Amino acid sequence: MDAALRQSLRDGEMLGARYALQIPQVAASGIIGSRAGRRAGSSIDFQDYREYQPGDDLRFIDWGIYARTDRLTVKLFREEVTPHLDLILDGSRSMNLEGTIKSTAVAQLAALLATSAANAQCSQAVWLSGEGFQRLPNDTLSPSAWDKLELSSSRTPEQSYEILPPKFRHLGVRVFVSDLLWPGEPVQLLRRLREGAAALFVIQLLARDDATPPEHGNLRVVDSETGIENEIYIDSSSAKQYAENLAQLQQSWSDACRQCGAQMTTLIAEDLESSLGELEAIQLLIPA
Repeated sequence: MDAALRQSLRDGEMLGARYALQIPQVAASGIIGSRAGRRAGSSIDFQDYREYQPGDDLRFIDWGIYARTDRLTVKLFREEVTPHLDLILDGSRSMNLEGTIKSTAVAQLAALLATSAANAQCSQAVWLSGEGFQRLPNDTLSPSAWDKLELSSSRTPEQSYEILPPKFRHLGVRVFVSDLLWPGEPVQLLRRLREGAAALFVIQLLARDDATPPEHGNLRVVDSETGIENEIYIDSSSAKQYAENLAQLQQSWSDACRQCGAQMTTLIAEDLESSLGELEAIQLLIPA
């Protein structure tokens, strides 16, 4: 991993220190950990009584109630859980747009989100699309220790999912970071990302050149998946058509998110630090 990405991970850690991941109530239901869950478990917090059933732990029988009523009754305790963040990164070449800071913004945003999860006492896994989805080495550590954050795949996240889908934590919070700039039907992918999650957030991260390309002059464009280059001439008419196409794409993703119960926002890489309030607005982050 190059020095610029490594520094961006450190910068993201510093930004993330200001925030904590907002944990949905439904996420409080999982493995034993540091937060009180919704199900009966074995923490020290008393929840309720119920009638003894064969196989119940005899240590939890309330012998005082038995002495008074001649009924076997067990104590239930509130389960403790560890909330979890599955961070899903688009590793395609389009996330490393030449001449922009898009790739470093990916690193900075990912580190910010992971740090905010740590501030909320969450565990985490960081998934990168490529030849299938793979976890980043050292992803359970602080972001500055991560390795192999490479945005060089010729495959879209949708194609990567078909090769090797990620193994998400049940009832975890999932955040998908991508520019979303590929053809396809978003509903199918979003349903897969949303299945079994407590919440799904989609962050469209664009470079300014993605959002507002030059209005006039020759432009060299490269297909991020095939590597094919073309020279095109941009005039006011073609720039308007691009803006309309982008708006249509964003609307299709927004509609799909509503259909799948996900939250979506768009951030510009060059304005990342000043636009973090958008992540609070969709109830992903809260001030630490």
